[in-house]
Amino acid sequence: MTEMRPRDTNLNTTPRSSRHYHDSSTSSSGSVTPQSPRHPAEERYGDGAASAAMMPLWLQKTARVVPGPLKRVFHAVIKWVRGPDPPRIWKITPFLPKLQALPIRLLDRYVKTRMQRVWLLLALYFCFLLCFVTILHESAFTSEIPGYGSPSVIGCTDSFWTKNNGCGLDGDQCRPFQNSTIPFRCPADCLRTQVLNPYGVGDQRIVYQPLVIGGPRDSARSVETAAYRGDSFICSAAIHSGFVTNSEGGCGVVELVGQDSNYPSVNQHAIQSIGFDTNFPLTMKFVPGSRAECKDLRWPLLAVTVIFTCLLAIFTVSPSIYFGSIFCMLFFHVALVSDPPSLSTYYSLVSQALGSFLPAAFVAVVVYWYCIKRQLDGLEAQVEKTILWLGPCLVGCLNNYTFDKIPIQRLTPHDIQQQPGAVPALVIIVLVLVCIALGQAWAIRVEGRMPRYLALYALIGFCLLMFVAIPNMSLRIHHYILALLLLPGTAMQNRPSLVYQGLLIGLFINGIARWGFDSVLQTPGDLQGDALLGSELPNIMPPNIASNNITFNWQPPPEGHDGISVMVNDVERFRGFLDDGVANFTWSRKAPHGNPEYFRFALMSGSETGDYTKAGIWASNGSWQKMPPGPT
Repeated sequence: MTEMRPRDTNLNTTPRSSRHYHDSSTSSSGSVTPQSPRHPAEERYGDGAASAAMMPLWLQKTARVVPGPLKRVFHAVIKWVRGPDPPRIWKITPFLPKLQALPIRLLDRYVKTRMQRVWLLLALYFCFLLCFVTILHESAFTSEIPGYGSPSVIGCTDSFWTKNNGCGLDGDQCRPFQNSTIPFRCPADCLRTQVLNPYGVGDQRIVYQPLVIGGPRDSARSVETAAYRGDSFICSAAIHSGFVTNSEGGCGVVELVGQDSNYPSVNQHAIQSIGFDTNFPLTMKFVPGSRAECKDLRWPLLAVTVIFTCLLAIFTVSPSIYFGSIFCMLFFHVALVSDPPSLSTYYSLVSQALGSFLPAAFVAVVVYWYCIKRQLDGLEAQVEKTILWLGPCLVGCLNNYTFDKIPIQRLTPHDIQQQPGAVPALVIIVLVLVCIALGQAWAIRVEGRMPRYLALYALIGFCLLMFVAIPNMSLRIHHYILALLLLPGTAMQNRPSLVYQGLLIGLFINGIARWGFDSVLQTPGDLQGDALLGSELPNIMPPNIASNNITFNWQPPPEGHDGISVMVNDVERFRGFLDDGVANFTWSRKAPHGNPEYFRFALMSGSETGDYTKAGIWASNGSWQKMPPGPT
């Protein structure tokens, strides 16, 4: 079996001026044996002691000071970095070359003229657009649900409630609580959506699991009896109840039914819901019989994209047509189908996709001229190109599925420390990247391009260090930026580079189509999201309990804070400020020996609220369980 090997550069008697080859030396067989190139300094100053006098005085002094062994090591390193002389350019020799050349021979036989091939390519584009747009229209646009109107497109993390006190006092900013029905449409694959930062539910601290609070209340676990707290993810709750499926999504109607209590914890449809044993003002249920016939057809659309991109890869010789066509197809597949941004309508989705595509296409042109063309130009292995380049490219484009199981959501110290399994996963990823980098560095050295790459990555490293030094800003290496940083190291024609380059192009496409050109520098607030702030916590004194009332007092807030926020059963019920003279809070239980009550407290600075404490519990028997240390 023929294997890939580096191809020697032309060794005829024509000298390469850049390497200063001489054609006066030949081997016994008559082939040319190039002499070692002379360094420019040697050409200028010559060799030996006579030339030493011609060197500048500062260079002579430097040469005397540097020890001989160090000079020899230095020259050996420089010689190694320059690579072999002459350099060997990598060239893939196809496995089973006759079989891989069959698609091109078929084109040469049946589609002979240039104009015929142009029309054939246009016909392929037309067929792809026809299939893609037809299925996309069927998937994206749904007829009205009788009696309720057109469903609103929602994302996997949408809910009717906002974390902590985002809904304001008594939740008034999230009204109505009841007598409201909303037709909705869920995308496919919401099962994997999780809470990425700690979330308080009573005295529980939820993280890295779906936010679904409640479930069916009967033994049959029917949709009719399923009730969920209002801050649950709507689509995850619909999957949990069996109202829609994870693989296809679905449409239906959700109803807000007001206050409820005792939400059960139920494990079904691959989701373990969270229990909550007291009352909450907003509850949602799914209206039986309102499910409409709408499906998320992302998997049939993926099949269409894979078929047409494979046809292009197998029958296309031109690197520009191959790369340009596949880039456009995969970009719009990610932006509109496999990992679209969370927007309310498909018209706004198309608008955003077009807005991101134009700058992405410009970057793709630059990448093509400096990285892609060098690798794909003259590549005759049609099948290997399809498997080794297009296959990893699809893997990178489907990053939200292929790499989703890796327990690293964001490369920030906070996320890596708190997510289970993130540190070992990061160590493994770093080791794999180091091994890949060493292999690529050796391949680059064989081609004699190591000095240029060292200069390029030294410049990149210097720029990154400059970014890190900017105060009050955080360096964020998004995966599209990571792809652009690593793509130059794949600009050679060998099989590992085909795999790495395809994967990096896929990651670039996914990053831009899904998130756009996010900045490499972001403020701490941008990275914070809804994570813990690390702020101070209030000092709450032991409460006074009398019959059905409980009263809390607190010490004056520390400097920089002017108020206290109190949440009862995960709803903000009180805000007190120093200038109002309020230094305590009393809560009355509506019924004696009723449900337990959960209290959490946070300091305020104007309208800004810090981290909340963990929950203290006023049990149903009237006893008090103090708050554990630390934030929720």
